[in-house]
Amino acid sequence: MRCYGCYKDKVEGYCATCRKKLFDGKKVSHILPFDTPKEENIPAYQEKTKRLSISGVQLKYSVRLEGKELVLTEKKGEYILKPIPPTSLIVMQDQASENEHLTMQIAKQLFNIPVAENGLILFKDKAPAYITRRFDVKPDGTKHLQEDFAQISGKTKKSDGDNYKYSGTYEDIGKLIKEKVAAYPPVLEDFFKIVVFNYVFSNGDAHLKNFSLIQSEFGDYMLSKAYDLMCTSLHTPNESDTALDLYKDDIDSKFYSQYGYFGRSDFEALAEKIGLIAKRAQNIIDTILGLQNEVLAMVYSSFLNDNAKEKYIRYYKDKVRRFS
Repeated sequence: MRCYGCYKDKVEGYCATCRKKLFDGKKVSHILPFDTPKEENIPAYQEKTKRLSISGVQLKYSVRLEGKELVLTEKKGEYILKPIPPTSLIVMQDQASENEHLTMQIAKQLFNIPVAENGLILFKDKAPAYITRRFDVKPDGTKHLQEDFAQISGKTKKSDGDNYKYSGTYEDIGKLIKEKVAAYPPVLEDFFKIVVFNYVFSNGDAHLKNFSLIQSEFGDYMLSKAYDLMCTSLHTPNESDTALDLYKDDIDSKFYSQYGYFGRSDFEALAEKIGLIAKRAQNIIDTILGLQNEVLAMVYSSFLNDNAKEKYIRYYKDKVRRFS
């Protein structure tokens, strides 16, 4: 038995620490009181909750806590629930929930990246899902002001076409952070750390909407907690390495021109373009490349099946090699 939040051994459901962070200490079951969405119960889902969105092929449902029980809801949602994607357009679709959970936990536990609180959870019929707590909802039910970088950059489907959220570069986001955030130097470092993390862990779908600024209690803006971190190559193995270009004409770099993929020098160039101190950027890269034994141990202790573990590790080792 392992904790469905942090993988702690000899825990049934969630450990006390994960219950505190996910459910304010309430003894919430790791098994939901309803079945996974499927053809025969979709009308009930549609009656009880409004689907939040479809990002690619993944459904998202809104959930709130009533007493000690999670229920589907259309209003006052406190959590986002992601079932297994109901599609044959991706491979290993049954591993998607645990893939996201594992990658978020690696970011949090090993690299101290602030992430949305999250866990794995089972439907009544034992199908797995990923659950994450909304960080934009205040204790009184009101919301923090939050905008993703598609909104901040003014890009919409109407103005920029269907692929608007892929229209831009990570350099563009860095420049917008400097423009919108008063105390931007540490925020830029946090952003750069996530960009490097996404590359090393093969998240090829970190687009404009997967980075946000959020207003603090004091009225200033900061980078929101990280969300939607996963090894997308596990499901779409032929995708691009990055959702956005690192910077304009990045594929013309000496390293990319020689090898056909990005390496350390390309990320150092990105760091320079967004104004990071070179030594700080190098330390961030070294941090993400470190703890390799710990990363492997966490993958092996995860709920991924053996085949998925093998591929997850293969993608990880390949990306680490590119920096050598």
